[in-house]
Amino acid sequence: MPLLMLRDLPRYECLLKAAQAYPDLDPSAAEVFLHLLRSGDEVFRVVHRHLARHHISEGRFGVLMALWGSAERPGGDGRDALSPAELAERTGVTRATITGLVDTLERDGLVARTPNTDDRRMRAVSLTPRGSALLREILPEHFRRMAWLMATLDEQERVTLVRLLGKVMQRASEEEESPVRAPDAPLPAAEAVLGAGSR
Repeated sequence: MPLLMLRDLPRYECLLKAAQAYPDLDPSAAEVFLHLLRSGDEVFRVVHRHLARHHISEGRFGVLMALWGSAERPGGDGRDALSPAELAERTGVTRATITGLVDTLERDGLVARTPNTDDRRMRAVSLTPRGSALLREILPEHFRRMAWLMATLDEQERVTLVRLLGKVMQRASEEEESPVRAPDAPLPAAEAVLGAGSR
């Protein structure tokens, strides 16, 4: 599901107009935010199309990548199994989601659950030979697609983009839950506020 449900990004003039009704709306911030979401959607689409050819979802692929051990990945930590809690932390999803993903991966023979060597009441999850083979099949094209997407940026632009995105991610991590403030005025139709088209 796309992060940005608008088919076309609003014109900057439409954002300026919307700011008259909503003083908290910063037009340039909204423009950058919407372009960030749209870029994420487009990158996600490129990745999704490739993984779909291998009949695997992004969530399942994320689990396989988290399990990709040092034998496959230079600089790995040498462990070939992770607990469900570790998988949840590394993939950024809930324990319940990890359970569902591991269930389907185990059903397809891509991972295996084994007793944890430190605590036999716990189960550890590891790649099977079939899971490793699937990654070896997927990853060359996956990495080629990464390179193709980023080929439009030179090295300095890539460094700058990483730095800027890091600042946005840091800011997002500082968010605190706050009560939702009721709007001061009725919400106008989205089309009237945002319009369509590019800046």
